[in-house]
Amino acid sequence: MVAAFEAQRAFFESGATRGLPFRVRALKALREAILREEKKICAALEADLGKSEFEGCATETGPVLAEIDLALKRLGGWAKPRSVPVPWNQFPTRGAIHPAPKGLVLIVSPWNYPFQLAANPLVSAMAAGNCAIIKPSELAPATSSILAGMFRSCFPPEHVAVVEGDAGTSSVLLALPFDHIFFTGSSRVGRIVLEAAARNLVPVTLELGGKSPCIVCAGANLAHAAKRIAWGKFLNAGQSCVAPDHVYVHETAKDRFVRELGAALLGFYGPDPRRSPDYGRIVDDRQFQRLSAMLGDGRTLVGGGTDPASRYIAPTVLDEVREESPLLTEEIFGPILPVLPFRELSEVLGRIRGLPRPLALYVFSEDIPLARRVMSEIPCGGACINDVVVQFANPHLPFGGIGASGMGACHGKSGFDTFSHFKAVARTPAAIDLPVKYPPYGKKLRWLKMFR
Repeated sequence: MVAAFEAQRAFFESGATRGLPFRVRALKALREAILREEKKICAALEADLGKSEFEGCATETGPVLAEIDLALKRLGGWAKPRSVPVPWNQFPTRGAIHPAPKGLVLIVSPWNYPFQLAANPLVSAMAAGNCAIIKPSELAPATSSILAGMFRSCFPPEHVAVVEGDAGTSSVLLALPFDHIFFTGSSRVGRIVLEAAARNLVPVTLELGGKSPCIVCAGANLAHAAKRIAWGKFLNAGQSCVAPDHVYVHETAKDRFVRELGAALLGFYGPDPRRSPDYGRIVDDRQFQRLSAMLGDGRTLVGGGTDPASRYIAPTVLDEVREESPLLTEEIFGPILPVLPFRELSEVLGRIRGLPRPLALYVFSEDIPLARRVMSEIPCGGACINDVVVQFANPHLPFGGIGASGMGACHGKSGFDTFSHFKAVARTPAAIDLPVKYPPYGKKLRWLKMFR
């Protein structure tokens, strides 16, 4: 690992990655490799998480291809120096901001979207002109292997390298003086990453998670709300950082909302989701046991079935959940959806404001000014009105958390900015040298104050 780091340092210092033609070639090589290996990538995702090929293309390879296409289209503008105004007393100096690559970046990716969340930051890092070492999650070994082989075929290791291993491997990497660390994962591990980075004063982007609440107001289109919430919640068997974590439903709409949820799930996965080719599985036994223990913390309205052998947990809807239950105090990160009735919206907003700031916030209401009021009153990483999850899928929107749900942003221009240093450059013509800034100052103070 240290040898790979030193090789990348030497390669970056050679200046090879700085030119736009090099960056464009790298992005195109990655795009071609994804299209060539897409079947294998989807097979690995199915082996790790039970993902269907459609879900693999829609949520893993597709978003990465969209990121590459956007970067190829806009890179020239993103990387172009931008002129800025200059104060009168600095005439004839000119000012400009030059985007420059940071250098060596470490990307530590998670297991829930193991291809997308490794490759998307890489697209941004390469577009910005950096070298990168990627540490995929050991909990998705098939996808990790595909990543290693594919990136090895696309890039020399001094430009992009994949280092596989467990938490010990991550610890060794985190001790190295990278120029930026991009981590996606849990808040608990995010704190460890931040502490390690602080020792070398390395800037960090943390894409974390937490409780992402959903509010269904009185008068909302319940059929559409239920269908969209069910899709976003049970996608990837609920193992999504932006999945609706729990739903507050106005008490007058709760019973019908639950019926609509059941109808949506029946339409999605049939009477036995275990047999559906479109429903995923829990990543490992530890996560399965954690989630199974939560099933007893409420009254089951829909689902509730499990199969330890295949790590299957049915899409499950619960009510009567205890306030002290982990379902309401911890990120669920699985296919369990608590439904919580409310009477007054102000009560719900106060409850949400009393919790760590969410990564995502979802509001369903026909009253758009009311929905916008909710958006303005609740600090969050991102939000949707009358939908879920789609804010994550738009490469033109920045994605990132706030407070305990993360720091920094990725996707599109925001990702390019994350991996760039914006260098301030002042240029003064050598032939013009105005005497106003030099001593003796004498009466110059009066002129300075007059023009200031």
